[in-house]
Amino acid sequence: MPAPTTSDPIALHAGGQPDRLACVDLATGRRWTYAALDEAIQRAVGVLETAWDVEQGQRIATLARNSADLLILQQAAMRLGAIFVPLNWRLAGAERRAILADCGPALLLHDAALGLAPTDGCMSVDIAAFARAVEAQAPAPRRVLPASDAPSIILYTSGTSGQPKGVVVTESNALATAVNFGVLGRVGNASVFLCDAPMFHVIGLVTSLRPPLLQGGTVLISPGFDADVTNRRLADPSLGVTHYFCVPQMARMLREHPDFAPSRWTSLTAIFTGGAPNPAIDVNWWLAQGIRMVDGFGMTEAGTVLGMPVEAGRIASKAGSAGLPAPTIGLRIVDDDGKEVAANEPGEIWLSGPSITPGYWNRPEETARAFTSDGWFRTGDIARRDDEGFVTLVDRRKDMFISGGENVYPVEIEMVLLEHPDIAEAAVIGVADERWGEVGRAFVVVKPGRTVDPAALASHCGDRIARYKVPKQFLLAEALPRTASGKIQKHILRGWTAPDGQRV
Repeated sequence: MPAPTTSDPIALHAGGQPDRLACVDLATGRRWTYAALDEAIQRAVGVLETAWDVEQGQRIATLARNSADLLILQQAAMRLGAIFVPLNWRLAGAERRAILADCGPALLLHDAALGLAPTDGCMSVDIAAFARAVEAQAPAPRRVLPASDAPSIILYTSGTSGQPKGVVVTESNALATAVNFGVLGRVGNASVFLCDAPMFHVIGLVTSLRPPLLQGGTVLISPGFDADVTNRRLADPSLGVTHYFCVPQMARMLREHPDFAPSRWTSLTAIFTGGAPNPAIDVNWWLAQGIRMVDGFGMTEAGTVLGMPVEAGRIASKAGSAGLPAPTIGLRIVDDDGKEVAANEPGEIWLSGPSITPGYWNRPEETARAFTSDGWFRTGDIARRDDEGFVTLVDRRKDMFISGGENVYPVEIEMVLLEHPDIAEAAVIGVADERWGEVGRAFVVVKPGRTVDPAALASHCGDRIARYKVPKQFLLAEALPRTASGKIQKHILRGWTAPDGQRV
């Protein structure tokens, strides 16, 4: 039996509705119909093949803010059979180098303003030069698309080991996420998505782009989130935004901005939130403003998993829930023995379905640990399902916290702190923060006879990890609570506050 081939909705709509608006780059004002976008992608295929000798299976990394050029590049890589690897430009140089060493790209496209990590054996090209090359290139001949179950995208996320790990996303995975979110979010041919979530995240690269493109809708791509600009765009009738996806912290920034005027968001179906817990009080506040805030749950490894119905009454009655499983998702909530828990009892979420990643790049052992023997993906997330099937998350992966929509793993920060010459022991937990949802609190044990300055510790961390990972508090402890086997008891640390330890 031949391998399943990749679907190509842009090519489909270029034939069926060639003059319909497909994409707008909001920073430059450039616009593409489906016919023009399809041709630009074929031109990009020609650039990758003839100018830069990129071959099937090779990785193309990017270090760049959102733009339509990234969409064109990713789709061209897909048609060629290359693998698109967007780097989080907020990472420190050492973190970038670790990812580049892991994925081994043949080509790195970058924004000049973001700087560039040194690379070995990898061609580096400015994204603006890529755009110019695409304009000048003749479209490449059409070819049979690669298998849909082959790696198409690698999205890097920090692991509990403190080292970044690459989640493999196939075109089958991306298509299933487009279907899943499309059904839950009422996406159709008239849908207009505003994408200002970063395209190095699954929310920006997949959830905000694939559902409207699958249906023949329109994507408006912004370089990034700005509360002032986003407020104006949501209220702009000439843009007609119907769908907007953000993390709860972004939604809070929108409502706190002086130009916040939700009564003018007349074309909006809903604001869709994910990436961090969304309190029921905030969901109900938005409903009172006449805006449906539709919470959900997704993962880099699984795309869209859960979503609330786009019904104000159901949202209000189930506020705080992440909703119902998406149509292609198989979901179980199980105890420690893998047995289904009763309704309203907590358990770990296990998943199956076509949106689930086949595994982690270069991590066969970690991939094996992530799946059960019969193929269920272990999320590590704890949830309850009520009698009507609505799922509410009650905890997240052990020790992980989310700051401004970014996953932060404490062990990574602890390893950096332990590199400091004056630190003997370190432990980091996430604590509530009004602006970012959660931030890091570090407990440190100083070596005998040494002293440390909090600004120096922050600077030490900032030189090695992304700014959002740097703890906002550093507390001094004489010793850290440990089990008999030597493991730090973080549940005890969560009961410690500044008076229990000394602020460094």
